Amino acid sequence: MHMLIYALVEASTAEEALSTGKTVFDRLVGAEPHSCAVFDYYVTFDEEETTVAGKARWGDLPTAAPVTSDEGEELLERAWKTTTETFQRNLDRVKQALEERNDDEIMRDEGLARHAFQQVGASRGPSICLYDQHAAGIRHRRHLDRLLEETDERETCWIVPADVHF
Repeated sequence: MHMLIYALVEASTAEEALSTGKTVFDRLVGAEPHSCAVFDYYVTFDEEETTVAGKARWGDLPTAAPVTSDEGEELLERAWKTTTETFQRNLDRVKQALEERNDDEIMRDEGLARHAFQQVGASRGPSICLYDQHAAGIRHRRHLDRLLEETDERETCWIVPADVHF
């Protein structure tokens, strides 16, 4: 399966933002030493060679955009909407499992109850689409707001999209 994920990074230029974003994505696919793969591979929107991922799958998204630009605001809004919708969908599955299943059924993962619990608690992987520049999942609004507010005055906060497979 494919999904869009986004890295929020501090940088001075679009090129630097893309480079830092690729470092984040490398960590998420296990390409760096001591990193744990939660996705199989990624394609950023500067890659022209692929005919099945990136622009070919999602259209012409920016390679990197300042979060204060129109493109950046649109990407951030899209990412946050996906974050909240995914969380709510998984939380609803957890609530339903707790109402409809007994402890033994939950332990056996009937109805994928334990999987839903895991998705609600995940900090990386398919239930998280927004990451900071350390490859930590942005799971709640306070974390996102803190990142947006704490950007170094000499830098700009950029959003870098990538198409990932999991």
